[in-house]
Amino acid sequence: MRGTLRGLALLLVLAPFPALAVACADRGAGTQAEQVRIGVLEPVSGPDASAGKDARNGARLAAEIVNGEFPDLALPLAGEPGLPGLGGARLELVDADTGGDPRTGASQAQRLVAGQGAVALTGAYHSSVTRTASERAERLHIPFVNGDSSSPALTGRGLRYFFRTGPSDLTFGRAFFSLIEDRKAAGVPISTVGILHVDNQYGNEGAAVTRQLAREHGLTVGADVAYGATSSDLVPYVRQIRASEPDALFVLSYTRDALLLQKAFTRLGYLPPAVLGYGGGFSDPEFVSGPARAADARGFIRRTAWSAELAERDPTARKVAQMFAAEFGAPMTENSARAFTAVMTLAVAVNEARSSDPERIRSALSAVSLPRRDLIMGSWDHVRFDASGQNTGAGGVVEQFLDGRWRVVHPDDLRSRQVVWPISAARDREQVVPTAGK
Repeated sequence: MRGTLRGLALLLVLAPFPALAVACADRGAGTQAEQVRIGVLEPVSGPDASAGKDARNGARLAAEIVNGEFPDLALPLAGEPGLPGLGGARLELVDADTGGDPRTGASQAQRLVAGQGAVALTGAYHSSVTRTASERAERLHIPFVNGDSSSPALTGRGLRYFFRTGPSDLTFGRAFFSLIEDRKAAGVPISTVGILHVDNQYGNEGAAVTRQLAREHGLTVGADVAYGATSSDLVPYVRQIRASEPDALFVLSYTRDALLLQKAFTRLGYLPPAVLGYGGGFSDPEFVSGPARAADARGFIRRTAWSAELAERDPTARKVAQMFAAEFGAPMTENSARAFTAVMTLAVAVNEARSSDPERIRSALSAVSLPRRDLIMGSWDHVRFDASGQNTGAGGVVEQFLDGRWRVVHPDDLRSRQVVWPISAARDREQVVPTAGK
């Protein structure tokens, strides 16, 4: 497997020289099989580089499985090398770094298609970058399969070439408020919530979803605080939250911001009864890396589209996670699993299209139907797209950081632990926190 991925890495290095890249691929494979090029847009520089690299690795593992031969792996296209619908053609990934910038994302999408011959695109982590990159893809009539952006508006633009495999923040928000209703039924007093969010598409739309759901559940939003994406200190914003005394705080932050939030809580000696993170920085292993950060994260709650605990219960998901860890020296995460699933879905569509023609791939994506057994996403029912391009089978679970790792606490039929509420109770019960491994 490592040899195959090294070959893929060579293709990525040679991507600016298409003829040379294809020639090297042909020599390595011993055939003249067609190469189907997929552009991968992720932030591999800038403040969210760790999440972007993680997602890129998930995409690479998917291509490795498609191009290899893994008959014992119960996933589509794993049993024989390449894409059988195209005579064994290999899936070639060509990377582009967005740096987390929407304009860069659009220009990189253009370059991957016009300069590198990509017939489809995937990415791009930040919702704001996914918006601009997918709009450029739409003008180019190139399918864009997004796995790792959650802004609800992305599937509300009437685009024909945009597809999202993962859940939106509306799905995630409903999971959070279902947990809150359970806590209220158990006698926990929850009447007021706060929202702290980055001032961009991901943060603003996630905050709007949270306000909507709070109203539907009869809760008051006491403070709704936005901070700039380049803010270097969140203490002033946390002071505003503290003044409103919320019973639960919803957070929409990327990795750097989430770590700044931890520092702000420490400086102020303040913690709300519950902190619920909409992915972002809470999904990045950096958030809980090392004993100090793991200690600061005790009792925090997050939503996730992929859970390491659920993967351990499923033989195929467990095997894929093991392959990822062996290849990249780090555990699989939500970010890598979502990117993996997006590329696998795209590969299935290309294979069904029996063509590298973007229009035929788009048509095949519209007809894709992958059941739960063909996925590694434990809480999902299927991958099947509605007219807006949203996967109707995407789901999520709620996890809490307990005993040094993320544990599923909701819904009840999937949980491994009962949620501990408030945060202070979670910290009182944990005298020693092991170093986080997942």
